Amino acid sequence: MSMPDVLLPTAHIEIWSDIACPWCYIGKRRFAEALESFDDRDRIEVTWRSYQLSPDTPVGRRVPEVEALVAMKGMPAEQVRQMFAQVSDTAADVGLEIDFDNVVAANTFDAHRLAHLAGDKRDEVLEALFRAHFVDGEVVDDVDVLVKVAAEVGLDPESTRAALADAVAADLFDARRIGVQGVPFFVANRAVAVSGAQPVDVFRQFLRRAVDDVTVKL
Repeated sequence: MSMPDVLLPTAHIEIWSDIACPWCYIGKRRFAEALESFDDRDRIEVTWRSYQLSPDTPVGRRVPEVEALVAMKGMPAEQVRQMFAQVSDTAADVGLEIDFDNVVAANTFDAHRLAHLAGDKRDEVLEALFRAHFVDGEVVDDVDVLVKVAAEVGLDPESTRAALADAVAADLFDARRIGVQGVPFFVANRAVAVSGAQPVDVFRQFLRRAVDDVTVKL
């Protein structure tokens, strides 16, 4: 008599990130690589959460990112450009072509709304939003841009335009409650956390810890 298959538990990974954060874009790519090569990836459930690094950024202002950061941080423009060049070099190592000369500072609240509306297409929408912001120089607080992104991943553009409503507040509340102070921020089973765009090997160790933790509870 054969023994019944044991249904192994799933580890839940929550990722707080902001579309305006280049390290979130890099971290997303590194995490995806780690997950793809992880032996127990079928036991991992991922939920993307919303976070805003600069919630007070005016909507529709259309200021270049370099200029916005100079004003926000009081740093010399050349120092900002050098910092961005280093980020671009790191991004290139994971196949991302970030062009900070084209990046426009934006309020990302509505972009996060779109990600929530996307349902099971959320990962695709986030990827498209990151690309729109960092590669294509699109203004991601422009509703027309968001509708275009939605259409690119197969969402109905008119329904999207009509449905852009508040779906972000709960994520922002949870971020404050568990002490998220920067992104990207990865949480496994609300017990183990990793912050930053870590190397792929670190993410693999994080995934193994996440799965092992839920297995021990069997």
